[in-house]
Amino acid sequence: MFDLLTVGEMLIDLTQTGVSAQGIPQYTAFPGGAPANVAVAAAKLGAHTAFIGKVGNDAFGRLLLDTVRQNGVNADGMVISDTANTTLAVVSLQENGERSFAFYRKGFADTLLSEDEIDEDMLKNTHILHFGSVSLTDEPSRSATLSAARRVKEYGAAVTYDPNYRASLWEDEATAVKKMKEPLELVDILKISDEELPLLTGTDDCEAGTKQLADAYGIPLILLTLGAKGAYYRFGDVTGHCDGIKVKVADTNGAGHTFFGAFLSAMARLEKYSPSQLSEDEIKSLVIFSNKAAGITASRSGAIPAMPSLAEVN
Repeated sequence: MFDLLTVGEMLIDLTQTGVSAQGIPQYTAFPGGAPANVAVAAAKLGAHTAFIGKVGNDAFGRLLLDTVRQNGVNADGMVISDTANTTLAVVSLQENGERSFAFYRKGFADTLLSEDEIDEDMLKNTHILHFGSVSLTDEPSRSATLSAARRVKEYGAAVTYDPNYRASLWEDEATAVKKMKEPLELVDILKISDEELPLLTGTDDCEAGTKQLADAYGIPLILLTLGAKGAYYRFGDVTGHCDGIKVKVADTNGAGHTFFGAFLSAMARLEKYSPSQLSEDEIKSLVIFSNKAAGITASRSGAIPAMPSLAEVN
C-alpha cells in the first residue's frame, strides 16, 4: 500500500536564478509540477509515495523520471510519450521571492495523460490520492484525473486536492472557477492558498471563506496557506491559525506543495489517512510541522531540490 499516490503534471521549471553581467536573466532547469512536488516532499519526509503522470521521451523527461526515483517516489505509473515534448514552465522571480509563470504546454506531454494510462492497481493500493487543478485545464488529462479520483473513492481511499490556480492556463477566470470547483464534492482534505480563496468564494476572510466551502461541498478538513503568515485550518466547526516560520526567502516556488506533502506524510506517520481519524490537537501539530517544512523550502531555490528531509524539519 502507498501512503500517498499523486496524479497530474510533472514538468521543468525554468527558474530565474540570476542576471548576467550584461543584464540578461539566467535560468536553471528545476524539476517541478505540483502533484509531483507533493509526492517528493512527502517521500523526503518518510512517506511511501507514488506518482502518475506523462512526460516526453526527451532530455527533460528523462531528468524528471530520474528525479522521481532518486527522491524515493515510485515511478511505475509514469508514462513516456514518443510524440509529445515534456512541459515547460518559465518561472520569473521578483525581489521578494514571489514568482510569475509562463507555460509551454499546449499539446505537451502532461496534458495528454489518458484514463487508460492510469494504473488501476495503484489506485486500488493507496490510502490517499492527491491531484491539482492544472491537470483539469485540458483533455484528456482532465477526464483521466477526475476518473481516478472517483475510482479511488470507490476503493475506500481519501482524496486531497489543491486548486493551484495558474491564470495563463485557462481561457478565462469564469471557466477556471467552474472547472476548479467541480472536484470539490469528492474532496476529503482541501489545501488552498490565500490567493485562491477569494477566487472560489468571493471573500478573503479565512473564517467565512472556509465555512462557505465546507458547507457547500461537505469538505471535512480545509488547510489555508497564508504565505509568511502561516496557515489557517477548518476542521468541521473547529478553526485555528498557526504562525509561519521566519526565513529569508529565496524562492517561494514549491513551498505550498511542501506544506501539503509534509502534512500528508505526518498523517502517514500516525497511520491515519482520513480527517475523521484526526483530533484537533493532531491537526494543529501537523500544521506547525508543515509550516516548518514549507519555510525551509522557501529559503532555498527551486521546488524539489529545495525540499527538506525529516531530520532538517525536526
